[in-house]
Amino acid sequence: MPAGPPIRSICVFCGAATGEDPGYAAAAALTGETLAQRGIRVVYGGGRLGLMGAVAEAALAAGGEVVGVIPRRLVDRELAHRELTELRIVETLHERKAQMAELADAFLALPGGLGTLEELAEVLSWAQLDLHVKPIGLLDVNGYFSALEAFLDHAVAEGFVAARHRRMLLRDDDLDALLRQFDAWQPPAGRFDRPRPLDPPLGPG
Repeated sequence: MPAGPPIRSICVFCGAATGEDPGYAAAAALTGETLAQRGIRVVYGGGRLGLMGAVAEAALAAGGEVVGVIPRRLVDRELAHRELTELRIVETLHERKAQMAELADAFLALPGGLGTLEELAEVLSWAQLDLHVKPIGLLDVNGYFSALEAFLDHAVAEGFVAARHRRMLLRDDDLDALLRQFDAWQPPAGRFDRPRPLDPPLGPG
């Protein structure tokens, strides 16, 4: 089967902290730089701290386009990155996630905490429901996501996740290899008869 349309915009989910391992920040910076060099727009949560800030700064330094989407209450707490190509201010986290999804051709998760996990789980569940057919991947820096992958494998074994849906989550510890998987991505057979694109944006999920 032919590959899907070219990926011009990737939504990056990652932590607002840098974590204990310096490799996390290095991977975030490499991600921003690489996407910019490839002419791929970075869409992310609009923050200036942690891995979020590292992705944005590296992409901007490499001449890339970076769009941040952030709830107003986080702007008011001075957490927004003010030097982005575009900063979209929304009222709720639901609006933030819907806008980021609408702007992206693919989703990439780097190490992060509960917010990253929630964002990743939501786009995976949307894909499971045939609400979009965009590739979703983990950049597995130093095995950070191994426990999550073990949980998903357990959920398959226990009958809560279909194997074809488990395969929707791509993974690699090398960014170039993961982006090649994105380019070659073909979604599994739909759960429902008529898959629908994620357009217009979904409401609260």
